[in-house]
Parts: sequence; C-alpha cells; structure tokens
Amino acid sequence: MKRWNLGVGAVLVSLALNGAQAAEIHDGHSHAAAVDGRTVLALAPDERAMILEEMRMFLAGVQKMTAALGRPDMPAVAEAARGMGQRMVHEVPPALRTKLPLEFRQLGFSVHRDFDQIALDAENMKDVSYSLNQLSGALQKCVSCHATYQIRSPALDGLHDKD
Repeated sequence: MKRWNLGVGAVLVSLALNGAQAAEIHDGHSHAAAVDGRTVLALAPDERAMILEEMRMFLAGVQKMTAALGRPDMPAVAEAARGMGQRMVHEVPPALRTKLPLEFRQLGFSVHRDFDQIALDAENMKDVSYSLNQLSGALQKCVSCHATYQIRSPALDGLHDKD
C-alpha cells in the first residue's frame, strides 16, 4: 500500500509540473523577468560547470534512492546515498572550494554528511519511512541553498539563462 501511495504521489507531482510547463509554453504571453535577490556566486565557466554537474549528480542519486525506497530495496538506498556522501567532497578542487562562501561550503558539507548517515541507517535500520524522513531533511537543505544562491559565470552572462 505504501508503495502505491509513493508512486501515485510521484505521478501526480510529475503531471502537475508538466501541466504547468505546458500552460506556460502555450499561453502565448511574455513574462517580465523577476528580480533575483539571491547571492551571486561568480565562478569561471569550468567551475560553474563543475558545481552544476555535482547538482545533477545529486538529482540522479535522489532519483535512484526514491526508486529503491519504492521497491523497498534498502541496500540500493544505501548505495545511492553513499554515492552522494563525503566521498563526493574530495572531487572539488581546493582552488574552487576557497572561492565559495563559508555558509555555502558548510551547507554542502552537511548535505554530504546527511547522505552518509542515510546510507548507514538504511543498512542498519532498514526502515523506509525513516529513510524518507532523512531524505526530506537533506532535500530541505538543497531547497535552502537554491533559494539563497545563484551561480553565474561573468564570461557566460548574456549567452544563456542564469541559474
């Protein structure tokens, strides 16, 4: 029963997002650009690409985790979570790390630690509900970060949309 509810919820969210996107595409109206009050992280194009790639890796990892939680396959949950843990931190070059604000780095490190903890708890507790609550807490940090920061590359400004 829980599996069905999780699947139905995912489908409903997907349909709602697709419907909103379709309505925006087909409404024929142009929209004024909103003022973006987030803190700008000005990075070189390769640094920006690296951070955005890490975010895409998080998104792919979360998808793997939610699929595994829906089965439920707790060893797969642990494997996906561990892939987003502290081992990912070492891939960021020290020069880039020093350009990022302390609060950004602290939030990032805490998210990596959260995923390591999720992996340990998934292996030991094997409790889908507990792991979902942990995942929710980690994702709240992602939401907070995206609400606070935007990443720009001065060399790319004007070439495509900002993040």
